[in-house]
Amino acid sequence: MHAEIYDYIIVGAGSAGCVLANRLSENPRHKVLLIEAGGSDARFWIKVPLGYAKTFTDPAVNWCYTTQADPGLNGRSAYWPRGRVIGGSSSINAMAYLRGLPHDFDDWERAGATGWNWDTVRKTYEALESQIDRNGTRGSGPLVVSDVSDGMHPFIQHFFAAAREMGWNVARNLNGEDADGLMRMRSTVRKGRRWSVADAFLQPAKGRPNLRIISRALVEKVILEGSRATGVAFRINGSLEVAQAGNEVILSAGAINSPQILQLSGIGPASLLQKHGIPVLHDLPEVGKGLQDHLAISHYFRANQPTLNNKLGSRFGQMLAGLRYMLTRKGPLSVPVNQVSGYVRSTPGANAPDVQIYCNPMSYRTSESGTVGIDPEPGFLLCVQPSRPTSRGEVTIASANPADAPLIQPNSLSTNEDCDTVIKASRLLQGLAQTEAIRAVTKARLEPDITAMDDGALLENFRVRAGTVFHPSCTCRMGRDATTSVLDGRLRVHGLTGLRVVDASAFPNITSGNTNGPTIMLAARAADLILQGA
Repeated sequence: MHAEIYDYIIVGAGSAGCVLANRLSENPRHKVLLIEAGGSDARFWIKVPLGYAKTFTDPAVNWCYTTQADPGLNGRSAYWPRGRVIGGSSSINAMAYLRGLPHDFDDWERAGATGWNWDTVRKTYEALESQIDRNGTRGSGPLVVSDVSDGMHPFIQHFFAAAREMGWNVARNLNGEDADGLMRMRSTVRKGRRWSVADAFLQPAKGRPNLRIISRALVEKVILEGSRATGVAFRINGSLEVAQAGNEVILSAGAINSPQILQLSGIGPASLLQKHGIPVLHDLPEVGKGLQDHLAISHYFRANQPTLNNKLGSRFGQMLAGLRYMLTRKGPLSVPVNQVSGYVRSTPGANAPDVQIYCNPMSYRTSESGTVGIDPEPGFLLCVQPSRPTSRGEVTIASANPADAPLIQPNSLSTNEDCDTVIKASRLLQGLAQTEAIRAVTKARLEPDITAMDDGALLENFRVRAGTVFHPSCTCRMGRDATTSVLDGRLRVHGLTGLRVVDASAFPNITSGNTNGPTIMLAARAADLILQGA
């Protein structure tokens, strides 16, 4: 079979892959192939900021994964959406943008990811971003990060009043100016439309003759010759094709699919590969292990003042909002639902903020199957999540068939430390719900009422009701050696040449907040390392 030769083959056109495709193809001498399992992102509900409720369960753009039963969550299985479309999860996420906290990246370096400390990654962030607010634009990078507060619902003022009662800072910008507190969420939105990595990085590169993009193609394995990766095999339109890499194969398929592809390629824990009849080409025990994610608990309140439910809780209101958006790109559809968020400390003596708070001026529910329903009456949500969990799960192939979804075992709340943090975080939510500012706008606390719970009930409430906020990471993590990690500090697979993994699976530890920003940063820094020949 004839195989076309490229300098670089990138698997996955998501938050990392689009960045790499742009940067590596800037040099016209580099021939770059980008392979994506999904199709085009030119869809109305992808571009509309509030439209991610429509793509949340759409298999046309979404892998729609389900985890294994999770003992720490009382045996529940969770729905995990992952982008299967150009732009990856940045095309279907809630557009929240947080860099993470300085200690996140200093911890990366302590874990063996040399060169990934805060001082280093901060420079990458600054080069990437154009931060836009009412005072103008800071930075000139391709990634637009907007202050969309002009479109936010006025109800959010009550959240900030409550934060002040709690002694929390009301921050202007947690991406570079403030260390902690609550802020009006910064979002990857530009002029009322989602600004995904496909918009920011891939669109400007599409016309380059040295960049080829293949969509709707499922990569089945990386091809190894001895200890070197030389290409990939992928299936498109029912036929199996091969592409050859002169320099490198780069997996950017995400924290679920990158370890899956490695394992299907014979790279991973020997016992797992042998179980499924896959020849062991490189025994690497940690492939798929180390999985981390953020879990949050939401509590629901009826409001005695108008909230977004008044505008979006009925079919008529949704039609009016849609018409306004079509005519002006303004109104409720132009702003993501996560309007207020930030970092706080679970106890006054905590060394760093270790809890993330979300406050939404609308009440809605997401079922176990992923469907979203907006309450017809005015309401709001108060949510809390531990920022730096210590529990670790695993991603493993279910069979040798690349079309079979991998098995995802989160192992949530499997450490005493995580259980303790859940109780402390839930206490903060209790306090927030009982501030004068929140009580003044509360018509009713919907069951279960968090304010009536003791520590045991708070932990059990979390086990019964908490859900993922869709930040899987760390399944091919950077580290010191092959016994404790998958990659070195330059994102190269231990023991192999010509093969890197560049996506959230490479995180040594999960970052404190939303993971899309750190993933984009990681890819930009990876491009620097690749182009430097490192």
